[in-house]
Amino acid sequence: MQESIKPNLEQSKPPILVTSPAALEELAARLQQSPRIAVDTESNSLFAYRERVCLIQFSIPDDDFLVDPLALADLSPLGPVFAAPEIEKVFHAAENDLAVLQRDFGFSCQNLFDTMWAGRILGWPAVGLGRLMEQYFGVPPNKKYQRYNWGTRPLDPKAISYARTDTQYLLRLRDLQAAELQARGRWEEAQEIFEYLSQHVSLLTEANSEATFWRIKGMHDLNLAEKKWLYQLHLWRERTAERLDRPPVKVASDAQLVQLAQVQPHTLEELSTAGLSPGQLRRFGRELLSVLNGRADSLPRFPGEEERPPEAVLERYQTLRSWRREVALCRGVDSDVILPNATLWALAWNPPQRSEDLLHIPGIGQWRQKTYGADLLGLLHGAEVSPCRQATVQAAQLQKGDRP
Repeated sequence: MQESIKPNLEQSKPPILVTSPAALEELAARLQQSPRIAVDTESNSLFAYRERVCLIQFSIPDDDFLVDPLALADLSPLGPVFAAPEIEKVFHAAENDLAVLQRDFGFSCQNLFDTMWAGRILGWPAVGLGRLMEQYFGVPPNKKYQRYNWGTRPLDPKAISYARTDTQYLLRLRDLQAAELQARGRWEEAQEIFEYLSQHVSLLTEANSEATFWRIKGMHDLNLAEKKWLYQLHLWRERTAERLDRPPVKVASDAQLVQLAQVQPHTLEELSTAGLSPGQLRRFGRELLSVLNGRADSLPRFPGEEERPPEAVLERYQTLRSWRREVALCRGVDSDVILPNATLWALAWNPPQRSEDLLHIPGIGQWRQKTYGADLLGLLHGAEVSPCRQATVQAAQLQKGDRP
C-alpha cells in the first residue's frame, strides 16, 4: 500500500449545508456532472423508536455537502444521481446506507464502490473507516459523535465537521484501493461484489415483535415459563418505546427484562430489588407490575422453525460451506468474500447442471463462474475438488504484480 497522505485540515473549505429546494436542485446538477461521488448517511437510531435518515453527506473533489432531510420535504432530485450508471457512488459499508436510502426515499443505486468491501477483498487486516483514515490520511479517530443525536437541530458545528469527514477522504481511499485491486487482479471480482450489493438491498422493515423477541440476549438461558414472562415484558417494552418514541433499549435493557422474567416480582418493594433504576421504578413500576400480575401463556414461533430444509439440501450446503472456508483461508479473506450465504443456499436447493446455469444464481457473475464454477459443479455432483487450486493458480499468475 502507499504511504499515508497527510491532509492540510486548516485549509479545508467548510462543508456546504443544503437546506432549501433551490440548493438541492443546484447540488443535484453538480453531482450529475461528477464521474464519482462519495456518500454517507446519519440516522437517529439511538434516539427514536423508528429511525429515519437525518443527514446525507456527499463529497466531490472540490466540495463537501450536507443535505438536511429534516428541512426538505422532497429529496427526489437526488434520485437520478443514485440511479445513474455513469456516476460511481463511493460508500464505506454501503449495505445499511443503501437500505435506509431506499426505505426513506425510494432511491436505488447503480455503479457502487464500497471501500469497506474493497479492503475485505484485498484481505486488509483492518477495514473500519476510522482506522483507515488514520492510517492513510493521518486523521485521528473521533468517537465522540458516533452516538450523537442527528435528529437535533441546529446541529452542533463539531458534529457537522465529524459528518463531513466521513466522506471527505473516501474518494482518495477509493483510488488507493482501486490501484491495488487492479494490480492484484481483483478488480473484476470487486465489481461483481459491488453489483450484487447494489442489486440485493435488504429492505429495512418495521420491527416485528415476534422476530425481535428471539434476539434478546440471555433469553436462551431461561426455562419455558420464564421465556413466556419475558415475551410479555418484551411486548410491554415495544409498546412503551413506541409511545415514547425512543429505542426499546432506552426503556429497559435486555438484561433487566431477563432478570424480571426470572424473579417475577409482584410488589413495588420486590420490583425495587430486581435491577431497575429509581427513574425506571417511578415511570414504569406500576405498568410492569400490571404485566407481571397478568398471564404469560404464549410464545411466538421461532423464525424459520417450520422451514427446515431436506437433509440432502443441508448436506450440500455444509459441503459448499466447508469448501468456501478453505478457499477463504487460502486467499486470506473472510468466507463471505468468496460467496454470500444466500448463494450457497441457492446452489444447495437447486444444483446447476452446467457452467452457464451458474450465472442464473444470485451472487455468481462471470468472474465467480470462471474462478469457482468447476469446483462448485464438482462439489454439487459428488466429485472431490481441491479448494486451494484456484487460489494457488492465481497467486502464481499475479506474483509479479502483487503488492503486500
